[in-house]
Amino acid sequence: MILIGERINGMFKIVKEAIAAKDKKVIQELAKKQTEAGAAYLDVNVGTAAADQEAAMQWLVESIQETCSTPLSLDSQKPNVIAAGLKVINAENGVILNSSPLNKKSDDEILDKYMEMANNAGPKSCIIALTMDKNGVPQDIDTRVAIAAEIVSKAMEKGFGTERLLIDPIILPVKVPDAQVQPGNILSAMDQIRLLAEPAPMMTIGLSNLSQGTTERSLINRIFLAMGISRGLDSAIVDVLDTALMNVVATAEMLMNKQIYSDSFLKIYSKTS
Repeated sequence: MILIGERINGMFKIVKEAIAAKDKKVIQELAKKQTEAGAAYLDVNVGTAAADQEAAMQWLVESIQETCSTPLSLDSQKPNVIAAGLKVINAENGVILNSSPLNKKSDDEILDKYMEMANNAGPKSCIIALTMDKNGVPQDIDTRVAIAAEIVSKAMEKGFGTERLLIDPIILPVKVPDAQVQPGNILSAMDQIRLLAEPAPMMTIGLSNLSQGTTERSLINRIFLAMGISRGLDSAIVDVLDTALMNVVATAEMLMNKQIYSDSFLKIYSKTS
């Protein structure tokens, strides 16, 4: 499973303060710890931590790359911020551009821009595309699948390989009124989206969104991630520093015959074992 470490995000207080103070040590330590815990990519999200998001994205990328070679996931719905990060990134091992909706009211061609940037970054670059359009985040299965179909169609028209697409059906906080139906909707949408092309687009989720505001965040995240893996989930943006969560990933993949059993199967993602 492609695990994307979520912790280098300006929404976290420690990261926001590090960006403001230009404290490389905090960022580099987070990069190192997440890599050792099993992250295949490190998500890099300025969030609202800086007025100049382009400069902050470049500073984050450069700070990480000074001490860590783990591929990065540049996370912004602003193409100019992604472009700034790509100017200083080493994309030899791949890069993920996270994330673009199909379109939005202020930019009908945003997905085209992300595909162009990904192509310019090299053949190992991928895009996380959201099942979201100018009308916002869909609440039902059919609309999610319809938007995903448009994303896949546009990628095929542009010659962008569907194997380089990670479709994010956008999981919503379960605590929000009437949102408990959404986890089931996500799983059902995934079942249909993977049939849209051959090769199938990959499926990913921003796992922590599910448990926002709840008192049992890790438990909720763990259970749904196991459910997703059982339905063929390929990737997730997660807190790889949550040991219990990582144990669930390793166990679920072993039980789904995606990893060979050994007595040390829980260490499959650890870079320090």
